Amino acid sequence: MLRSMARMSRKAGAADRALTRETAEDLANAGRLKQMRMVAGLIRKSDPKAIPIIVGSGLGVLVILLIVGLLTGLAALLVPLGVLLGVLVAMILFGRYAQAAQYAAIEGQPGAAAAVLQNMRGNWTVTPAVSANRNMDVVHRTVGRPGVVLVGEGSPNRLASLMAAEKKRVARVAYEVPIFEFQVGNGEGQVPVSKLQRKIMRLPRNLKPAAISDINHRLKALQPSLQAPKGPIPKNIRQPKMPRPKAR
Repeated sequence: MLRSMARMSRKAGAADRALTRETAEDLANAGRLKQMRMVAGLIRKSDPKAIPIIVGSGLGVLVILLIVGLLTGLAALLVPLGVLLGVLVAMILFGRYAQAAQYAAIEGQPGAAAAVLQNMRGNWTVTPAVSANRNMDVVHRTVGRPGVVLVGEGSPNRLASLMAAEKKRVARVAYEVPIFEFQVGNGEGQVPVSKLQRKIMRLPRNLKPAAISDINHRLKALQPSLQAPKGPIPKNIRQPKMPRPKAR
């Protein structure tokens, strides 16, 4: 989780001061304890109530088992168990708040969806920005057990045609392979970046490993469909001179 947090921040170029590229580099190179202290600081900046909730939940579990142990005469057994369970509960909450802070830092930044895709667990082949336009709307592609997944970032109105064109292009080589589409954002019909990984991981498993390798091989033949910027052609560009034919 800690190193994943640093990787995602570097790839997405987080603009949040709580998680800058320099902080991400320090986080990736720090030791385990220093990483936890740094992440705790990031969590505190993202949600000031998070650390008290984490500590209070862990202590709450310990106190409950301590009271039960004193009332039943099993304190020698339940107190150590309470310590272990309290630490476990605190670590689970710590991880969830760290992930929330991570997504909050990269949400809305160009490349946030690609960063999430590249940090998914499992056998996924991710190709960022397979299609884009001059307005910086982009479509990323990942291939895994569900099939081909296209993820768009940008304006919903412009992404519709961009993703339709990319889906048609992929379908030419991905014969009978399921193609799923997601748009990242907070609008209607879009998927927040914090829920993107969960959405993709819940897709049905349609392909076997051999089929995944085959479709990846076929997709490599596709060239990136980056659209050239539109607009007037500069007037001061000189046309290249054609070579004169040699006299015989």
